[in-house]
Amino acid sequence: MKFSDSLKKNSDFQRVYKNGRSVANRYLVMYVLENQTNQNRIGISVSKKVGNSVIRHHITRLVRESYRLHEDMFNSGLDIVVIARVSAKGATYWDIEKALLHLGGLQNIVVR
Repeated sequence: MKFSDSLKKNSDFQRVYKNGRSVANRYLVMYVLENQTNQNRIGISVSKKVGNSVIRHHITRLVRESYRLHEDMFNSGLDIVVIARVSAKGATYWDIEKALLHLGGLQNIVVR
């Protein structure tokens, strides 16, 4: 992720949850909040409800790779939190990629 950084602190996640806009689809939920910088920060959350650690980490990698390959399409200056839903457990890479771009389009943060 050359243009982006990661959200790591719980306080950053909570600020995006509280003040950001959210949209959802079948596999993912996306919260977006402007961060007053020129780069994006992305945080990925996968609950224990989704599965064991192997499955959760797999989904995290799918979301991160989908974002990495398309990060030049996203507007800059945003904090983005992506939450995986339980239905993402059986999703393929293509499903996750399509869901991420769909949510970016709904948030009007993807330039096509």
